[in-house]
Amino acid sequence: MFKNSDKAPKQYTPGEALQKIAAFCAYQERNQKEVEQKLKSYGLDEDEAGEIIIRLSREKLLDEERFAQSFVRGHYRNKKWGRRRIIQELKQKGISEYCIKSGLKEIDGEEYYQNLVDVMEKKDRQEKEKNPRVRRMKISQYLTGKGYEQDLIKMALDELGKAPEDDE
Repeated sequence: MFKNSDKAPKQYTPGEALQKIAAFCAYQERNQKEVEQKLKSYGLDEDEAGEIIIRLSREKLLDEERFAQSFVRGHYRNKKWGRRRIIQELKQKGISEYCIKSGLKEIDGEEYYQNLVDVMEKKDRQEKEKNPRVRRMKISQYLTGKGYEQDLIKMALDELGKAPEDDE
């Protein structure tokens, strides 16, 4: 639980490291960058780490495309992130454009828009601002931060704002 700064990290032989990293990859989808960092923390040099990564890829324990698909599914369904935020996070993780595009195919357009509406309505209920223009701006900024596209945000806000404005 507590890291002892006096103690050096445990060094592993390539064989031990392969077993540990295989379990690490089997537990949950990982990307190459994560695996490289973990192998370096095991005290392996770049050549040894490279050989292990190639072996993991051959044995289908490490697959960037599958990682991207899993990441997209999880983040758009559970965290309700928008495409822009997901793309930004995948790029930060060093995922290729091809794998990102493949991952984005996991997004269902209708479910995606419904996520946006759900997040917007929740934020609308929580927002204390009374001024409609400022309120709309705050909700829009929040949704932009979640990674949704401006045209979809505007469309959803227009739908949300129709009823109260028609009554006035």
